[in-house]
Amino acid sequence: MNLQRPNANDATRTTNRSKSVAPQSGICSRCVDGCTGNCEVFKATFRGRELIYPGPFGDVTAGGDKDYPIDYSHLNIQGYALGANGLPDGVVGDPDTATFPSVDTRTEYGWDMKTKMAIPVFTGALGSTEIARKNWEHFAIGAAIAGVTLVCGENVCGIDPELEFDSNGHVAKAPDMDRRIETYNRYHNGYGEILVQMNVEDTRLGVAEYVLNKHHLDTIELKWGQGAKCIGGEIKVDSIERAQELQNRGYIVTPDPSSPINQLAYQDGSVKEFERHSRLGFISEEGFYAEVDRLRKLGFKRVTLKTGAYGLRELAMAIKWSSKAKIDLLTIDGAPGGTGMSPWRMMEEWGMPSIYLHSAAAEFAQKLADKGERVPDLAFAGGFSAEDHVFKALALGAPFVKSVCMGRAMMIPGMVGKNIEQWMKDGKLPKTVSQFGSTKEEIFVNYESVKDIVGADEIDNIPLGAIGIFSYGRKLKVGLQQLMAGARCFSLPSITRHDIMSLTRECADVTGIPYLMDADREEALQILNG
Repeated sequence: MNLQRPNANDATRTTNRSKSVAPQSGICSRCVDGCTGNCEVFKATFRGRELIYPGPFGDVTAGGDKDYPIDYSHLNIQGYALGANGLPDGVVGDPDTATFPSVDTRTEYGWDMKTKMAIPVFTGALGSTEIARKNWEHFAIGAAIAGVTLVCGENVCGIDPELEFDSNGHVAKAPDMDRRIETYNRYHNGYGEILVQMNVEDTRLGVAEYVLNKHHLDTIELKWGQGAKCIGGEIKVDSIERAQELQNRGYIVTPDPSSPINQLAYQDGSVKEFERHSRLGFISEEGFYAEVDRLRKLGFKRVTLKTGAYGLRELAMAIKWSSKAKIDLLTIDGAPGGTGMSPWRMMEEWGMPSIYLHSAAAEFAQKLADKGERVPDLAFAGGFSAEDHVFKALALGAPFVKSVCMGRAMMIPGMVGKNIEQWMKDGKLPKTVSQFGSTKEEIFVNYESVKDIVGADEIDNIPLGAIGIFSYGRKLKVGLQQLMAGARCFSLPSITRHDIMSLTRECADVTGIPYLMDADREEALQILNG
C-alpha cells in the first residue's frame, strides 16, 4: 500500500512540514514548537470543525484517496481470438461482421417497464451541493443528449430559497426543482430519464407528490446511503439568516444558529459558515415495503433504491428486500466515494471498498437466483471513471449488473466545458486547450455531432459543459466497444464473469474471479493433450 498521510491532504488544504511522518497518526516524526504549519492538527487548532470537510465548499468535489489492498486495477480483461458472442440473430461472426464499431453498448433497467440508455453509465446523485446547483444546465443537458439517466439528488426542494409550502407543510412551489427537471426534459431524446432521490426530509416535505403531480416523472429513488459517508446529506451556508431559515424548515444545522453564543461568534467573524445536515434514515423491512407500495400507488411507474458502503448485513437486506419489492434498479455504492461535501476522514476510513462490496453483491445475487428468486437489476458505483472500469464492473456483476453509476467523473467534463466557455470570452484559453483551436467548433471534437442532434437553430443554446459531457460519453462508448470486441462480446448481455481475470491470488479470493494462471487452464491442457 502507498503511504497515507492522515494528517495532511490537498482536500483539506493541509501539508506536513517534515518529509518523515509517523504512518498511523500522520504527525511529523519531529514536531517542532514554533512550527508555522500547516498540518491538520495545526490548522484545527484555530479553525476546529472546519477541518472535517474538504474545501472550499461549492468550488470542489473531493474523493477519498486511500489505497486499499485490492481494487479494480487488480482485475484484467480477457481477450480472445476465437468466436463472437452477442451478435444480432442470424449474423455469423467474421472479420467483416464482428467489428468493434458494430458493438451494441445500449442497456436497459427496470422490473417490467424498462428504461433504455445509450451507454451503460449514469450520473451520481446531483443534489443540494453548490457545485451541482451552479453547474446544473451543463450536467443536465449533457446527460440528456448523451442518452443517459440523470439522478437529481436529495434536498433540492428543501434548500430552495424560493420554496413555498401548502397548508400541510408540504412543497407547493419549488422553482429550482422545476428548473432542474425541465432542463433535462427539454433535451431528452428517448434514452435515459431524470429521477429524483428522496431522503427523510424529502419524504416529510412531500417531494414525491410534487414531482409526480407537476412534472409527471415516471421514476423516484429511495436512498439508504452512499459510498462517501454513513450520515445524511450535507451542505454549507455562509449566512446566519440562511442557516436559521434551513433550521426552521426542520433541518439539523450546526453550529446551532439559534444559540446566542454562536450568534456572537458569527458577529465577531470567527464563525464563518454553518452546516446543514439531513437526518439519519432508519429502515425496516415492513416500512420499506410500505413506502415502495405508497409510491407506486401515487403513480410512479418505477421505484429505485440507492444504498451505500455498509457491511454484508445491510447489503443482503438491500438485495433481498429489493427483490421482494420488485425494485427497478438497485445501485450499490462502495467506499471511498466522491462528493461535493462529505467528512474527509469518513471518506477515507469508513465503509466497504467498492470491489469488496461489489464482489459480495454478485455472490448474494447469485444465491438468490439459484433459489429461483428474481434479482433486481443492479448498478455498481464507487470510483469509476473509464471504459475499462465499466467493463470490469459489468463482468464482475454479470448477469445482474446493467450499468455503472459515475459521480465525479461525469461532473468534471461539465465543469471543464463551462470553464472553456468562460476562458474563450475572457481571451484566456490555457495552452492545454488553445493547442486545438480558438473557437468552440475547433476545440470540441463532437461539436458537429451535438449540432446534428439538437439542430442548427438550437446549438447556440447548448452550454459547452453539456458538449463536454457528451464528448466524454462518446469516449466511454468507443473505448468500451473496443474492449468488448477484443473480448468477443458484441452486446452488453454477452459479457460474463469469464471475461475478466484476477492478477493476484488475494484478488481471486475476494472476487471469486480466477487467478490469471488458473483461468482456462483446463481447456488449455485439453488442447495440449489432444
